[in-house]
Amino acid sequence: MSPEMIEIGRGLCYAGAGLAFGLAGAGSAWGIAIAAHQAAGVMREKPELFGRMLVMIALPGTQGFYGFIAAILMMTQTGLIGGDTIKITLGTGLALFFVGLGDGIAQFISAIKQGEASAAGISLVARRPESAGRAILFPAFVETYAVVALLATILFIIFLTQPMVLKYLTL
Repeated sequence: MSPEMIEIGRGLCYAGAGLAFGLAGAGSAWGIAIAAHQAAGVMREKPELFGRMLVMIALPGTQGFYGFIAAILMMTQTGLIGGDTIKITLGTGLALFFVGLGDGIAQFISAIKQGEASAAGISLVARRPESAGRAILFPAFVETYAVVALLATILFIIFLTQPMVLKYLTL
């Protein structure tokens, strides 16, 4: 394999890492804004409920961290950050690009939807403050799929960056 093809594969891998982090971070910012707008409306009338709404405001931010974890793992497994640099073929680079893109999209959408679920929970807390414990379940269910996306991403990255063990058969 030519050095140019290896560098193209490496570039695709790092583009995937950037997409994983960038899309996840953008989705988290959007989701937090949705929840914060709802909470600000409630706090105009009931500022004492801030503590009960804080977790629901912050929850959509976790996807940004998940994208960051995926990006860092891609960079450490391929040698950009510490360790030995491994050969990233064009096929592996393309696969890692789509792993990063898939994770980024999953985190982006789940962060926005978690912001919407948080906003619904905040509305419930505004009407029934004693329901804060139940209201947090709405965004927590959305969080489940963000975690599943991160776990799948970690497994794909580990699988795609393992050195191949070749066994030669002697006849």
